[in-house]
Amino acid sequence: MKLYLLLFLILSISSCRQQHKTNLSKSEENKIIKSEFQTIIDSANVNGAILIYDLHRNNFYSNDFNWTKQGKLPASTFKIANTIIGLETGVIKNDSTIFKWDGQERWLDLWEQDLILRDAFHYSCVPCYQQVATKIGPQRMNEHVKKIEYGDLKIDSNNISNFWLEGESRINQMQQIDFLKRFYSGQLPISVKTQKIVKQIMVIDTENYTLSGKTGLSISNEQYNGWFVGYIEVRDNVYFFATNLEPTNNNIDLSDFIQTRKEVTLAALKALQVIK
Repeated sequence: MKLYLLLFLILSISSCRQQHKTNLSKSEENKIIKSEFQTIIDSANVNGAILIYDLHRNNFYSNDFNWTKQGKLPASTFKIANTIIGLETGVIKNDSTIFKWDGQERWLDLWEQDLILRDAFHYSCVPCYQQVATKIGPQRMNEHVKKIEYGDLKIDSNNISNFWLEGESRINQMQQIDFLKRFYSGQLPISVKTQKIVKQIMVIDTENYTLSGKTGLSISNEQYNGWFVGYIEVRDNVYFFATNLEPTNNNIDLSDFIQTRKEVTLAALKALQVIK
């Protein structure tokens, strides 16, 4: 009996090791380098990586998988998670919630008005979402960030209104896509109502496909960093994307850089023949 148990344990350990090796091998097999993405990035005079995940084929495409694993400040891409947590905690009541302008001068003219949830999201109204985060509070924010497994965020009472914009909070492109995939597939521990509202406000374009996403912009040590994350539903498939870019030099026109995040992502989707 003892000999049988020993053999069973040895075989079980061996099987687990083999399975682990197989999983690691598979995870490397589905990472495909696309030189076309690097050409797109170079032509835009930026550094960084485009990461696209094909849900049906279970393939990742990128020009630089090392860059995709580097943690960056989430910036306004966190508005996706912030909206989810706001709805789950009741800080945001529903999609008709209005963010009242307090009359103070703001960075963008678009923010100097009362905004419903969808517009606050699309105009990336920082003061609106600072208000949401502050009302959620550090304890609940930490609990919900952990619950939905979003990046590696450093949240406390001192930075509750800006932890996604500056400081030590980080998320990488692989984590962005993992989060978006779980959100899209209904695998996050959130209500159907929350999922439906957030999916609706994320929609950007609905011509020959449905494009949903969020941009983000941060500056650290005088270096701009830009995001465009989301997914595109086309025909019978879904492609998730997370683009992260930095200017080759900070003398570039900021408005051009802001446009570049979306432009290079769409160019990469065209290179994959996802869209025309």
